[in-house]
Amino acid sequence: MKQLCIIPCGKKKVWDKQADAGPVTARNAYIGTFHRLCEAYAEHFNMDWVVLSAKHGFLLPTDIVPENYDLTFNQKSDQIVTADFLASQLKYKRLDVYRRLVVLTGRKYKPIISAAFSGINPEMFFPLEGCKGIGHMQQRLKSAVADNTPIHPES
Repeated sequence: MKQLCIIPCGKKKVWDKQADAGPVTARNAYIGTFHRLCEAYAEHFNMDWVVLSAKHGFLLPTDIVPENYDLTFNQKSDQIVTADFLASQLKYKRLDVYRRLVVLTGRKYKPIISAAFSGINPEMFFPLEGCKGIGHMQQRLKSAVADNTPIHPES
């Protein structure tokens, strides 16, 4: 059974290094270390993946991110996507076909993802949930890929 890996977008984006980059794919937009490690993990263990963005919702790797932004789910803003918006994207982007999710985010994303997928109720795994910070999360992801040992239950 194919699994969907959900990874956070991250603050650091391509426009921080190339201000004139213009619109880019989600695969190329996010350049932070943690994001890149999550992406590498998903690809190493042969999972489909999406980026979870507070501004754009679920982004497939080929979806276009038009420009730089700085928005998180922790902020108060009318630009932040709602759980209803995320739920509507599931069908449109065919994410509703996945019955297993591997969510490589911190615990603050758990209620958002759970609400978005509530009508589908897939099996959800949050393998980084017990980590004591970003450094620990990065270490777990690096080790998993290097040792070819997933930190999520395999199907």
